[in-house]
Amino acid sequence: MSQDRRESRSYMLNMGPAHPAMHGVVRLVLKLEGERVLQSEAEIGYLHRAFEKHAENDPWNNVIPWTDRLNYVSPLINNAGYCMAVEKLAKIAVPERAQYLRVASSEISRITDHLTCVGANAMELGSFTAFLYLIQAREELYRCIDALCGARVTTSYTRVGGVKGDMPADWPAMVRAAFEKVRSAVKDADGLLTKNRIFVDRTRGVGILSKETALAYGITGPMLRSTGVPYDVRRAEPYLVYDRLDFEVPVGMAGDNFDRYLVRLAEIDQSMRIVEQCFAQLPAGPIQAPDDAMPGSKMADLGKHGKTAELLDTAAAVDPVLEGGARCGRDSVMADAPASTLPPKEETYGSIEGLMRHFEIIMWGRGITPPAGEAYVAVEGGNGELGFHVVSDGKDRAWRVRVRPPCFFNMAGLHKMLEGGAVADVVATFGSINMIAGELDR
Repeated sequence: MSQDRRESRSYMLNMGPAHPAMHGVVRLVLKLEGERVLQSEAEIGYLHRAFEKHAENDPWNNVIPWTDRLNYVSPLINNAGYCMAVEKLAKIAVPERAQYLRVASSEISRITDHLTCVGANAMELGSFTAFLYLIQAREELYRCIDALCGARVTTSYTRVGGVKGDMPADWPAMVRAAFEKVRSAVKDADGLLTKNRIFVDRTRGVGILSKETALAYGITGPMLRSTGVPYDVRRAEPYLVYDRLDFEVPVGMAGDNFDRYLVRLAEIDQSMRIVEQCFAQLPAGPIQAPDDAMPGSKMADLGKHGKTAELLDTAAAVDPVLEGGARCGRDSVMADAPASTLPPKEETYGSIEGLMRHFEIIMWGRGITPPAGEAYVAVEGGNGELGFHVVSDGKDRAWRVRVRPPCFFNMAGLHKMLEGGAVADVVATFGSINMIAGELDR
Protein backbone atom coordinates (compact mmCIF):
# COMPACT_ATOMS: atom_id res chain seq x y z
CA MET A 1 0.00 0.00 0.00
CA SER A 2 1.39 3.42 -0.93
CA GLN A 3 2.07 6.03 1.74
CA ASP A 4 -0.76 8.34 0.61
CA ARG A 5 -3.36 5.53 0.78
CA ARG A 6 -2.42 4.34 4.29
CA GLU A 7 -5.40 4.45 6.66
CA SER A 8 -5.33 6.19 10.02
CA ARG A 9 -7.00 4.12 12.75
CA SER A 10 -7.66 4.70 16.42
CA TYR A 11 -8.14 2.18 19.20
CA MET A 12 -9.27 2.13 22.82
CA LEU A 13 -6.96 1.31 25.71
CA ASN A 14 -7.83 0.69 29.35
CA MET A 15 -5.16 2.13 31.64
CA GLY A 16 -5.94 0.96 35.16
CA PRO A 17 -7.23 0.18 37.63
CA ALA A 18 -4.62 -2.61 37.61
CA HIS A 19 -1.89 -0.40 36.11
CA PRO A 20 0.78 0.32 38.78
CA ALA A 21 0.63 4.09 38.23
CA MET A 22 -3.15 4.09 38.73
CA HIS A 23 -2.67 2.57 42.20
CA GLY A 24 -5.69 0.30 41.77
CA VAL A 25 -8.17 3.12 42.38
CA VAL A 26 -8.88 4.78 39.02
CA ARG A 27 -9.43 3.69 35.42
CA LEU A 28 -8.52 5.78 32.39
CA VAL A 29 -10.16 4.94 29.09
CA LEU A 30 -7.90 6.27 26.35
CA LYS A 31 -8.62 6.64 22.65
CA LEU A 32 -5.28 6.45 20.87
CA GLU A 33 -3.91 7.05 17.44
CA GLY A 34 -0.53 5.43 17.57
CA GLU A 35 1.12 6.89 20.68
CA ARG A 36 -1.06 10.02 20.66
CA VAL A 37 -4.00 10.43 23.09
CA LEU A 38 -7.07 11.62 21.19
CA GLN A 39 -9.58 11.32 24.00
CA SER A 40 -9.44 10.44 27.68
CA GLU A 41 -12.09 9.59 30.23
CA ALA A 42 -11.51 8.92 33.93
CA GLU A 43 -13.63 6.38 35.78
CA ILE A 44 -13.64 6.82 39.55
CA GLY A 45 -15.41 5.14 42.47
CA TYR A 46 -13.05 2.25 43.18
CA LEU A 47 -12.48 3.40 46.78
CA HIS A 48 -15.94 4.68 47.67
CA ARG A 49 -16.49 4.23 51.43
CA ALA A 50 -19.68 6.25 51.96
CA PHE A 51 -18.03 8.86 54.19
CA GLU A 52 -20.97 11.23 54.00
CA LYS A 53 -23.49 8.55 54.99
CA HIS A 54 -21.24 7.38 57.82
CA ALA A 55 -21.09 11.01 59.01
CA GLU A 56 -24.88 11.19 59.03
CA ASN A 57 -25.20 8.04 61.13
CA ASP A 58 -22.59 8.74 63.82
CA PRO A 59 -22.64 11.41 66.58
CA TRP A 60 -20.83 14.62 65.68
CA ASN A 61 -17.61 13.86 67.58
CA ASN A 62 -17.47 10.25 66.38
CA VAL A 63 -17.10 11.39 62.77
CA ILE A 64 -13.60 12.73 63.37
CA PRO A 65 -11.84 9.35 62.79
CA TRP A 66 -13.67 9.07 59.46
CA THR A 67 -12.18 12.40 58.34
CA ASP A 68 -8.71 10.88 58.72
CA ARG A 69 -9.55 8.56 55.85
CA LEU A 70 -10.36 11.31 53.33
CA ASN A 71 -6.95 12.63 52.33
CA TYR A 72 -5.02 10.16 54.45
CA VAL A 73 -1.71 11.80 53.46
CA SER A 74 -2.64 15.04 55.26
CA PRO A 75 -5.35 13.97 57.74
CA LEU A 76 -4.80 16.77 60.26
CA ILE A 77 -6.19 19.28 57.77
CA ASN A 78 -9.32 17.15 57.36
CA ASN A 79 -9.76 16.96 61.15
CA ALA A 80 -9.57 20.73 61.52
CA GLY A 81 -11.91 21.49 58.60
CA TYR A 82 -14.69 19.23 59.85
CA CYS A 83 -14.46 20.41 63.46
CA MET A 84 -14.50 24.06 62.37
CA ALA A 85 -17.76 23.44 60.49
CA VAL A 86 -19.38 21.88 63.58
CA GLU A 87 -18.03 24.68 65.78
CA LYS A 88 -19.47 27.30 63.42
CA LEU A 89 -22.83 25.54 63.61
CA ALA A 90 -22.74 25.18 67.42
CA LYS A 91 -21.18 28.66 67.96
CA ILE A 92 -18.23 27.26 69.93
CA ALA A 93 -15.20 29.56 70.37
CA VAL A 94 -11.87 27.72 70.28
CA PRO A 95 -8.99 28.92 72.54
CA GLU A 96 -6.13 30.70 70.80
CA ARG A 97 -3.53 28.13 71.78
CA ALA A 98 -5.63 25.37 70.21
CA GLN A 99 -5.94 27.43 67.02
CA TYR A 100 -2.16 27.78 66.78
CA LEU A 101 -1.73 24.05 67.37
CA ARG A 102 -4.25 23.32 64.64
CA VAL A 103 -2.35 25.53 62.20
CA ALA A 104 1.05 24.08 63.10
CA SER A 105 -0.15 20.48 62.83
CA SER A 106 -2.02 21.21 59.58
CA GLU A 107 1.06 22.74 57.96
CA ILE A 108 3.21 19.78 58.99
CA SER A 109 0.55 17.58 57.42
CA ARG A 110 0.67 19.69 54.24
CA ILE A 111 4.43 19.15 54.04
CA THR A 112 4.02 15.36 54.30
CA ASP A 113 1.43 15.58 51.51
CA HIS A 114 3.72 17.50 49.15
CA LEU A 115 6.74 15.32 49.97
CA THR A 116 4.69 12.26 49.07
CA CYS A 117 3.42 13.76 45.82
CA VAL A 118 6.80 14.99 44.57
CA GLY A 119 8.60 11.83 45.69
CA ALA A 120 6.07 9.39 44.19
CA ASN A 121 5.88 11.33 40.91
CA ALA A 122 9.67 11.37 40.66
CA MET A 123 9.81 7.63 41.31
CA GLU A 124 7.26 6.89 38.59
CA LEU A 125 9.44 8.89 36.19
CA GLY A 126 12.50 6.86 37.11
CA SER A 127 14.13 8.83 39.96
CA PHE A 128 13.96 6.36 42.82
CA THR A 129 16.74 8.16 44.72
CA ALA A 130 14.74 11.39 45.04
CA PHE A 131 11.78 9.35 46.28
CA LEU A 132 13.88 7.79 49.04
CA TYR A 133 15.25 11.16 50.16
CA LEU A 134 11.79 12.73 50.40
CA ILE A 135 10.11 9.77 52.06
CA GLN A 136 12.91 9.67 54.63
CA ALA A 137 12.17 13.34 55.36
CA ARG A 138 8.47 12.52 55.64
CA GLU A 139 9.32 9.86 58.20
CA GLU A 140 10.91 12.51 60.41
CA LEU A 141 7.66 14.49 60.34
CA TYR A 142 5.60 11.37 61.04
CA ARG A 143 7.60 10.95 64.25
CA CYS A 144 6.67 14.50 65.22
CA ILE A 145 3.01 13.84 64.44
CA ASP A 146 3.16 10.64 66.49
CA ALA A 147 4.59 12.56 69.46
CA LEU A 148 1.76 15.09 69.25
CA CYS A 149 -1.20 12.89 68.39
CA GLY A 150 -0.27 9.38 69.52
CA ALA A 151 -0.66 8.19 65.91
CA ARG A 152 1.27 8.67 62.68
CA VAL A 153 -1.39 8.72 59.97
CA THR A 154 -4.92 8.26 61.35
CA THR A 155 -4.43 11.05 63.86
CA SER A 156 -7.92 12.14 65.03
CA TYR A 157 -6.10 14.98 66.80
CA THR A 158 -8.67 17.75 66.49
CA ARG A 159 -11.76 17.75 68.68
CA VAL A 160 -14.92 19.81 68.45
CA GLY A 161 -13.99 22.75 70.67
CA GLY A 162 -10.21 22.37 70.50
CA VAL A 163 -7.62 19.65 70.13
CA LYS A 164 -7.05 16.30 71.79
CA GLY A 165 -4.34 17.59 74.06
CA ASP A 166 -1.51 20.05 74.41
CA MET A 167 1.86 19.48 72.82
CA PRO A 168 4.75 17.83 74.68
CA ALA A 169 7.25 20.29 76.15
CA ASP A 170 10.01 19.26 73.72
CA TRP A 171 7.79 19.19 70.62
CA PRO A 172 8.91 22.52 69.07
CA ALA A 173 12.56 21.45 69.33
CA MET A 174 11.66 18.09 67.81
CA VAL A 175 9.86 19.74 64.89
CA ARG A 176 12.69 22.19 64.23
CA ALA A 177 15.17 19.32 64.13
CA ALA A 178 12.92 17.50 61.66
CA PHE A 179 12.70 20.65 59.51
CA GLU A 180 16.47 20.70 59.16
CA LYS A 181 16.30 17.21 57.66
CA VAL A 182 13.37 18.18 55.46
CA ARG A 183 15.26 21.18 54.08
CA SER A 184 18.28 18.99 53.39
CA ALA A 185 16.17 16.36 51.62
CA VAL A 186 14.31 18.97 49.54
CA LYS A 187 17.64 20.54 48.55
CA ASP A 188 18.94 17.12 47.47
CA ALA A 189 15.78 16.36 45.51
CA ASP A 190 15.91 19.80 43.92
CA GLY A 191 19.47 19.12 42.82
CA LEU A 192 18.51 15.73 41.43
CA LEU A 193 15.40 16.84 39.54
CA THR A 194 15.05 20.54 38.74
CA LYS A 195 17.86 20.64 36.16
CA ASN A 196 17.83 16.96 35.30
CA ARG A 197 17.47 16.64 31.53
CA ILE A 198 15.28 13.53 31.71
CA PHE A 199 12.95 14.88 34.41
CA VAL A 200 12.61 18.29 32.74
CA ASP A 201 11.85 16.73 29.34
CA ARG A 202 9.15 14.55 30.95
CA THR A 203 7.48 17.47 32.78
CA ARG A 204 8.12 20.86 31.11
CA GLY A 205 5.48 21.64 28.50
CA VAL A 206 3.66 18.42 29.39
CA GLY A 207 0.16 18.20 30.89
CA ILE A 208 -0.54 21.89 30.34
CA LEU A 209 -3.59 23.30 32.13
CA SER A 210 -4.67 26.77 31.11
CA LYS A 211 -5.84 29.35 33.61
CA GLU A 212 -9.24 29.54 31.95
CA THR A 213 -9.75 25.77 32.02
CA ALA A 214 -8.68 25.54 35.66
CA LEU A 215 -11.15 28.22 36.70
CA ALA A 216 -13.94 26.73 34.59
CA TYR A 217 -13.55 23.33 36.23
CA GLY A 218 -13.33 24.71 39.79
CA ILE A 219 -9.76 23.46 40.18
CA THR A 220 -7.91 24.83 43.24
CA GLY A 221 -4.70 24.26 45.17
CA PRO A 222 -1.25 23.79 43.61
CA MET A 223 -2.83 22.91 40.25
CA LEU A 224 -4.60 26.27 40.01
CA ARG A 225 -1.66 28.21 41.40
CA SER A 226 0.63 26.61 38.80
CA THR A 227 -1.38 28.47 36.13
CA GLY A 228 -0.63 31.83 37.76
CA VAL A 229 -3.80 32.30 39.84
CA PRO A 230 -2.74 33.12 43.45
CA TYR A 231 -5.89 31.71 45.07
CA ASP A 232 -5.30 30.18 48.49
CA VAL A 233 -8.09 29.77 51.05
CA ARG A 234 -5.68 30.72 53.83
CA ARG A 235 -5.33 34.15 52.21
CA ALA A 236 -8.68 34.58 50.43
CA GLU A 237 -10.77 33.68 53.49
CA PRO A 238 -8.39 33.46 56.48
CA TYR A 239 -9.39 31.03 59.21
CA LEU A 240 -7.89 30.10 62.59
CA VAL A 241 -4.87 32.43 62.98
CA TYR A 242 -3.61 32.56 59.38
CA ASP A 243 -4.32 36.30 59.24
CA ARG A 244 -1.60 36.79 61.88
CA LEU A 245 1.05 34.87 59.96
CA ASP A 246 3.39 36.06 57.23
CA PHE A 247 3.74 33.70 54.26
CA GLU A 248 3.81 33.80 50.48
CA VAL A 249 1.55 32.03 47.97
CA PRO A 250 3.84 30.47 45.32
CA VAL A 251 2.50 30.56 41.76
CA GLY A 252 3.67 29.29 38.40
CA MET A 253 3.02 30.49 34.86
CA ALA A 254 2.83 27.60 32.41
CA GLY A 255 0.44 25.33 34.31
CA ASP A 256 2.41 22.26 33.29
CA ASN A 257 3.75 19.31 35.29
CA PHE A 258 7.03 21.12 35.93
CA ASP A 259 5.30 24.18 37.41
CA ARG A 260 3.16 21.98 39.66
CA TYR A 261 6.34 20.36 40.93
CA LEU A 262 7.99 23.74 41.60
CA VAL A 263 4.89 25.13 43.36
CA ARG A 264 4.80 22.18 45.76
CA LEU A 265 8.51 22.51 46.57
CA ALA A 266 8.02 26.21 47.31
CA GLU A 267 4.96 25.49 49.47
CA ILE A 268 6.97 23.08 51.60
CA ASP A 269 9.29 25.96 52.51
CA GLN A 270 6.36 28.30 53.22
CA SER A 271 4.68 25.72 55.46
CA MET A 272 7.83 25.36 57.56
CA ARG A 273 7.92 29.15 57.81
CA ILE A 274 4.32 29.16 59.09
CA VAL A 275 5.01 26.50 61.72
CA GLU A 276 8.03 28.38 63.04
CA GLN A 277 5.91 31.53 63.38
CA CYS A 278 3.28 29.53 65.27
CA PHE A 279 5.90 28.45 67.79
CA ALA A 280 7.10 32.05 68.17
CA GLN A 281 3.55 33.41 68.68
CA LEU A 282 2.08 30.49 70.66
CA PRO A 283 0.19 31.87 73.68
CA ALA A 284 1.43 30.74 77.06
CA GLY A 285 -0.20 27.87 78.86
CA PRO A 286 0.78 24.73 80.80
CA ILE A 287 1.62 21.81 78.56
CA GLN A 288 2.50 19.02 80.98
CA ALA A 289 1.27 17.55 84.22
CA PRO A 290 3.60 17.98 87.25
CA ASP A 291 6.13 15.26 88.02
CA ASP A 292 4.12 14.02 91.01
CA ALA A 293 1.09 13.22 88.85
CA MET A 294 -0.64 9.90 89.40
CA PRO A 295 -0.65 7.45 86.47
CA GLY A 296 -4.02 7.38 84.80
CA SER A 297 -4.28 3.59 85.11
CA LYS A 298 -3.85 3.79 88.90
CA MET A 299 -6.33 6.65 89.12
CA ALA A 300 -8.89 4.64 87.15
CA ASP A 301 -8.43 1.60 89.43
CA LEU A 302 -8.96 3.71 92.55
CA GLY A 303 -12.03 5.27 90.97
CA LYS A 304 -13.50 1.84 90.26
CA HIS A 305 -13.15 0.95 93.94
CA GLY A 306 -14.81 4.16 95.06
CA LYS A 307 -11.61 5.62 96.55
CA THR A 308 -12.15 9.05 95.03
CA ALA A 309 -11.67 11.34 98.03
CA GLU A 310 -8.35 12.79 96.89
CA LEU A 311 -8.36 11.95 93.21
CA LEU A 312 -9.91 15.17 91.95
CA ASP A 313 -7.10 17.16 93.57
CA THR A 314 -4.45 14.94 91.94
CA ALA A 315 -3.06 15.55 88.47
CA ALA A 316 -3.33 12.68 85.98
CA ALA A 317 -0.33 11.39 84.05
CA VAL A 318 -1.62 9.44 81.06
CA ASP A 319 -0.10 7.35 78.27
CA PRO A 320 1.26 9.15 75.17
CA VAL A 321 -1.95 8.62 73.20
CA LEU A 322 -3.93 10.62 75.80
CA GLU A 323 -1.13 13.00 76.83
CA GLY A 324 -2.13 16.65 77.16
CA GLY A 325 -5.70 15.90 78.19
CA ALA A 326 -5.13 16.59 81.87
CA ARG A 327 -6.67 19.56 83.66
CA CYS A 328 -3.40 21.51 83.74
CA GLY A 329 -3.49 22.17 80.00
CA ARG A 330 -7.12 21.71 79.10
CA ASP A 331 -8.20 25.34 79.44
CA SER A 332 -5.60 26.33 76.84
CA VAL A 333 -6.65 23.81 74.19
CA MET A 334 -10.38 23.14 74.71
CA ALA A 335 -13.38 25.46 74.67
CA ASP A 336 -15.37 25.95 77.85
CA ALA A 337 -18.44 24.12 76.57
CA PRO A 338 -19.33 21.30 78.99
CA ALA A 339 -22.20 20.09 76.83
CA SER A 340 -19.93 19.62 73.83
CA THR A 341 -16.38 18.92 75.04
CA LEU A 342 -14.82 16.04 76.93
CA PRO A 343 -13.87 16.57 80.59
CA PRO A 344 -10.25 16.52 81.88
CA LYS A 345 -8.78 13.07 82.49
CA GLU A 346 -8.75 13.63 86.27
CA GLU A 347 -12.55 13.90 86.24
CA THR A 348 -13.01 10.97 83.87
CA TYR A 349 -10.78 8.67 85.92
CA GLY A 350 -11.49 10.03 89.38
CA SER A 351 -15.26 10.52 89.67
CA ILE A 352 -18.37 8.77 88.48
CA GLU A 353 -19.80 12.13 87.40
CA GLY A 354 -16.80 12.80 85.16
CA LEU A 355 -16.98 9.29 83.73
CA MET A 356 -20.69 9.68 83.01
CA ARG A 357 -20.13 13.04 81.34
CA HIS A 358 -17.40 11.53 79.17
CA PHE A 359 -19.72 8.70 78.12
CA GLU A 360 -22.61 11.07 77.40
CA ILE A 361 -20.50 13.15 75.02
CA ILE A 362 -19.49 10.15 72.91
CA MET A 363 -22.43 7.74 73.28
CA TRP A 364 -25.03 7.29 70.56
CA GLY A 365 -28.23 9.13 71.37
CA ARG A 366 -26.40 11.69 73.54
CA GLY A 367 -23.40 13.90 72.72
CA ILE A 368 -23.32 17.29 71.04
CA THR A 369 -26.67 18.69 69.90
CA PRO A 370 -26.08 21.84 67.84
CA PRO A 371 -29.15 23.95 67.05
CA ALA A 372 -30.97 23.31 63.78
CA GLY A 373 -29.22 25.06 60.92
CA GLU A 374 -26.34 24.67 58.50
CA ALA A 375 -22.75 25.80 58.14
CA TYR A 376 -20.01 25.62 55.52
CA VAL A 377 -16.30 25.95 56.23
CA ALA A 378 -13.49 25.69 53.69
CA VAL A 379 -9.82 25.12 54.45
CA GLU A 380 -6.76 24.90 52.22
CA GLY A 381 -6.09 21.18 51.88
CA GLY A 382 -3.02 19.59 50.36
CA ASN A 383 -4.73 19.51 46.95
CA GLY A 384 -6.86 22.63 47.17
CA GLU A 385 -10.07 23.91 48.74
CA LEU A 386 -11.48 21.30 51.11
CA GLY A 387 -14.98 22.22 52.27
CA PHE A 388 -17.40 20.74 54.79
CA HIS A 389 -21.11 21.58 54.63
CA VAL A 390 -22.98 20.30 57.68
CA VAL A 391 -26.72 20.49 58.27
CA SER A 392 -28.29 19.92 61.69
CA ASP A 393 -31.89 19.22 62.64
CA GLY A 394 -31.09 19.67 66.33
CA LYS A 395 -30.18 16.05 67.03
CA ASP A 396 -26.97 14.35 68.20
CA ARG A 397 -25.83 13.66 64.63
CA ALA A 398 -25.87 15.48 61.32
CA TRP A 399 -28.95 15.47 59.11
CA ARG A 400 -26.64 15.94 56.10
CA VAL A 401 -22.89 16.19 55.56
CA ARG A 402 -21.42 17.20 52.22
CA VAL A 403 -17.71 17.32 51.44
CA ARG A 404 -16.16 19.45 48.71
CA PRO A 405 -13.13 17.31 47.82
CA PRO A 406 -10.45 19.19 45.82
CA CYS A 407 -9.33 15.98 44.07
CA PHE A 408 -12.75 15.58 42.45
CA PHE A 409 -12.42 18.84 40.51
CA ASN A 410 -8.75 18.23 39.74
CA MET A 411 -9.59 14.85 38.23
CA ALA A 412 -12.48 16.35 36.25
CA GLY A 413 -9.95 18.41 34.30
CA LEU A 414 -7.49 15.57 33.76
CA HIS A 415 -8.67 14.83 30.21
CA LYS A 416 -7.84 18.40 29.19
CA MET A 417 -4.23 17.80 30.23
CA LEU A 418 -3.90 14.38 28.58
CA GLU A 419 -5.56 14.88 25.19
CA GLY A 420 -3.05 15.68 22.49
CA GLY A 421 -0.14 14.27 24.47
CA ALA A 422 1.66 10.94 24.32
CA VAL A 423 0.76 7.75 26.18
CA ALA A 424 4.08 8.00 28.02
CA ASP A 425 3.02 11.39 29.41
CA VAL A 426 -0.09 10.01 31.10
CA VAL A 427 1.85 8.75 34.12
CA ALA A 428 3.74 12.03 34.55
CA THR A 429 0.57 14.15 34.34
CA PHE A 430 -1.57 11.91 36.51
CA GLY A 431 1.14 11.86 39.19
CA SER A 432 1.32 15.66 39.24
CA ILE A 433 -2.36 15.84 40.25
CA ASN A 434 -1.65 13.94 43.48
CA MET A 435 -5.02 12.19 43.35
CA ILE A 436 -5.98 10.74 46.75
CA ALA A 437 -8.80 8.27 46.18
CA GLY A 438 -10.10 8.44 49.75
CA GLU A 439 -10.85 12.12 49.20
CA LEU A 440 -11.93 11.75 45.57
CA ASP A 441 -14.49 8.96 46.08
CA ARG A 442 -15.32 9.56 49.74
